[in-house]
Amino acid sequence: MGFCLRILVTGGAGYIGSVVAQALLRERHSVLVYDNLTHGYEAAVPREAEFIQGDVADREKLDYVLSRSTFDAVMHFAASIEAGESMVVPERYFRNNSATTLTLLEVLLAHKVKRLVFSSTAALYGNPERVPISEEEPLRPTNAYGESKLLVEQMLTWLNRIHGLRYCSLRYFNAAGASGEIGEAHQPESHLIPLVLQVAAGQRKAINIFGTDYPTSDGTCIRDYIHVHDLATAHMLALEALGSHSRLIYNLGNGHGFSVREVIEVARAVTGRAITAVETPRRAGDPAVLVASSDKIRKELGWQPQYPKLEQIIESAWRWLQTHPNGYAAAPEQQVQWPA
Repeated sequence: MGFCLRILVTGGAGYIGSVVAQALLRERHSVLVYDNLTHGYEAAVPREAEFIQGDVADREKLDYVLSRSTFDAVMHFAASIEAGESMVVPERYFRNNSATTLTLLEVLLAHKVKRLVFSSTAALYGNPERVPISEEEPLRPTNAYGESKLLVEQMLTWLNRIHGLRYCSLRYFNAAGASGEIGEAHQPESHLIPLVLQVAAGQRKAINIFGTDYPTSDGTCIRDYIHVHDLATAHMLALEALGSHSRLIYNLGNGHGFSVREVIEVARAVTGRAITAVETPRRAGDPAVLVASSDKIRKELGWQPQYPKLEQIIESAWRWLQTHPNGYAAAPEQQVQWPA
């Protein structure tokens, strides 16, 4: 990108948001991270970024943040992300993901911010009719998490049409791996690769396999894993493309599916450790197969993953866990109070 931009990164203390903030800074953009730290960590925020603790639902605070300087774009990551939990407390997902994003969008319009890169999800597709999944597949979520993100995409369509808000919706499959000093550390953790590696590290007794009767080769769910560094690269390309495009939608994945059992086997090989697996019943709302076709972003923006192999993804996550056995628990804080 030929010039520096001022970027607001909501949820930038979280796993993906912090890696993207890091990538923005490498491109010499100015970054302000805005995060309520419910699931993020101050220690994950790059030192070169400005940080303000705040909630996207707080309209007054958002208005203050956006009034401090002119922002060229927003990268929006702040959201609740647990599909299983969304089937227990769906109202939390419609509040945290849909309603709060509407608050953000209203403030962006008021401050005439014209570009938004939105962190969406492959959960929009539900049980797809065809695999690999293209962007043209019907959007039929099977859980409230996916529905909450679909509502945001529908809002963006209208705001683009009526107000000219330029946006790119990036529909992630399964982000994994570590990028430098930033790794995956959710509390509580629910993602397969870090859970499997915690078993290898002796931090958990076993990994649960939720469902062994799916219509797949070994009866377990199949997912498409993408290295978080490659995910960040796609965000940089999307941000640049919004300079000349009004509306973009892309799937982000490797295009290669791996079953739960395959992930466990690769983790055993990478770590050299025994990993106990326990078979349990299915979780509500879990599709059998989610594998992306990323042909569109490859052709249109030239995106090319650097770490496409499952072994590479798991190796980077394992290295990070070994150097950060307690995640960010012992890391120093760098909070900036509001008003700054």
